[in-house]
Amino acid sequence: MKTVKLIPGELHGEKIILILFDPNPVIHNHVLGLQGIKRRPYDGNLYLKYSATSVGILFHHLRKINCYVDYSELPPKPFEAPVKEKRLSLPATDPFHHEELKRFRRWLEEKRLSPHTVNTYVELTRFFIRYSILKKSKCYTKRLVESFNYEFIVCEGKSVSYQNQCINGIKKYLSFKNMDVGSLDLVRPKKEKKLPTILSKDEVRLLIEVIYNLKHKTLLALIYSGGLRIGEALNLKVSDIDSQRMLIHIKGGKGKKDRYTLLSQSFLTLLQEYYKHFKPKVYLFEGQNSKKYSTSSAQRVLRNAVVKAGIQKEVTLHTLRHSFATHLLENGTDIRYIQELLGHSSPKTTMIYTHVTENSIQNIGNPFDEL
Repeated sequence: MKTVKLIPGELHGEKIILILFDPNPVIHNHVLGLQGIKRRPYDGNLYLKYSATSVGILFHHLRKINCYVDYSELPPKPFEAPVKEKRLSLPATDPFHHEELKRFRRWLEEKRLSPHTVNTYVELTRFFIRYSILKKSKCYTKRLVESFNYEFIVCEGKSVSYQNQCINGIKKYLSFKNMDVGSLDLVRPKKEKKLPTILSKDEVRLLIEVIYNLKHKTLLALIYSGGLRIGEALNLKVSDIDSQRMLIHIKGGKGKKDRYTLLSQSFLTLLQEYYKHFKPKVYLFEGQNSKKYSTSSAQRVLRNAVVKAGIQKEVTLHTLRHSFATHLLENGTDIRYIQELLGHSSPKTTMIYTHVTENSIQNIGNPFDEL
């Protein structure tokens, strides 16, 4: 399958979409057949004048000749809020499909998928079913899925990750219905390769220092000092802290894998103070009625701390995990150990931190300085 890349550009003060592909007469002639296509004078590249609908038009036109369309470099804002009259109005699910989605949810739960994944697949599949009702489709075909992908995802400006989740959810749903998903051969967008936001050690220190609530301070310190995902931190039980070996036991992490990560001596002192004050019974961090502390509460804690600390970066709870890994790498820790601590299945995932560490970028001599 040939790839066509759409990238933003400018010509004579107007925004345009450049259409780039390896030399191919079939694609070239097909693109020229689209109304409004022009050639940029100084390099000969084909382009289309930018508008709220131009991406969707290009995508649909190129899919007719089975091209993979990479639009990941285009700015997301124009597609997040398309004009209202272009938005799809989907009908509600009927009683039959409502009950079927309940059975689908149980089927996913029986496969022991995480609650977050189950909710995501069910809700995205609900959109697909509502779309099929809108189109009065009597069966689920590849054409219907591709039409849903174009009209509901591409034209509505949904993200690449949203598109992949939709495809995953639909394939699970069709498997649930004992349909052959292999015959669909669904085209997936290329995953965006974005570098993670990293906080410096000073920023992490400041972020934790501005928090006066002991529980909130301990939670954020734990996520950073152990490189934990938020779900892993909130699932921790009191018994998972091994202060003798200075390790934290992560049970049932991503991919249902167990692992150990570091227990910081400085954090242990803070944790002991927290334990004496709050006396958690089962979960290390408990909300009301001794239940697990919620993700939304943890996110609110972080947002407030970021504002207090005056940090201008776009920070999420996962940023603390990214920062932990990057700081380990900057300290000279072997990347294989970092992979183990983070619970990554592949070293390729961990290698992203080599692109953001100060040691690998800021300390490289620029040849221009040596002229």
